[in-house]
Amino acid sequence: MKRTIVLIFVLLAIGLFLILARTINDNIDKGLMMSNGNNKGPSIMKISSDAFSTGSYIPSKFTADGEKINPKLVIEGIPQNAKTLALIVDDPDAPSGTFIHWTVWNIDPAISVIGENSVPNGAVQGITSAGVSGYVPPAPPSGVHRYYFKVYALDAKLNLTSSAKISDLVLAMEGHILDKAELMGLYTR
Repeated sequence: MKRTIVLIFVLLAIGLFLILARTINDNIDKGLMMSNGNNKGPSIMKISSDAFSTGSYIPSKFTADGEKINPKLVIEGIPQNAKTLALIVDDPDAPSGTFIHWTVWNIDPAISVIGENSVPNGAVQGITSAGVSGYVPPAPPSGVHRYYFKVYALDAKLNLTSSAKISDLVLAMEGHILDKAELMGLYTR
C-alpha cells in the first residue's frame, strides 16, 4: 500500500514537472514578444545557415556525433536601432522539457555572421541545460528532434554575467526586443 502511494506521488511529481517545463518553453517566446511594445509589424530580420535550411537536417558535423561545433549563422535585416543581439538555441522535444543548447548575448549588431565554431568578440555565453557555458551540440536520445536557432534584436545591452541561465536571459530581454528571427533544423541518431 505504501509503495503504491509513493509511486503515485512520484508519477504525479514527474507529470507536473513535464507540464511545467513545456509551459515555460511555450511562454518564453509568447511572453517576450507580447511584453515588448517595440515590435510593430512583421519581422524583417532573418537568420540562416549555409549548413542547413529551415526544416532540413543539421549535418552531423555540428552534433555530438560529429565535431561538436556550432554551425555558421547569418543574420540579415537587423534593425538599425538595435544595440545588441541575443541568440538562444533550444530543443523543445527533449524528454524532460525544453533543453537549452546555447545562449549568447551582447552580440554587436554590426556582426551579421557568427562563424562556424566561434563566438563573436565581446559576446557573453550563458549556462545551458547541461550546466555548462558554450554550445552543447544536438544529441537526441531517440526520435527526430527540432533545434531552434533564435536571434533577437534588442534595444539595450544586457547586464548579465556568464553564470546567467535561460530564465535570467529571458527576464533581461523582456521589453527590449525589436525583432526576432528563427531557423529550425532537425536531427536524429
